[in-house]
Amino acid sequence: MTRTQVLDLYFMEARSKLIDLAAFLDRVDRAEGEADFRLRAFRDAVSHLSDGQPARAKNILLSLSDPSTEPIATAPGKGAVGAWPGTEAK
Repeated sequence: MTRTQVLDLYFMEARSKLIDLAAFLDRVDRAEGEADFRLRAFRDAVSHLSDGQPARAKNILLSLSDPSTEPIATAPGKGAVGAWPGTEAK
């Protein structure tokens, strides 16, 4: 497909998701209390959207993932939280 065709097909859906993300960040900013590692990881992941590098989806997924390769004895919690707690502060 051409870029115009891709834009014709997917622009409105992407636009909607972008507005949803902005609304999420607005809600977080208005909320009281300290943010945890998830917000730091989220903002780091969002930075990949405009970095001009190829494979943005892969880079975002990797930025939210645990980079360790060694198995752990037990899981630290009952469920997934969507971001790795070891994300470095930026």
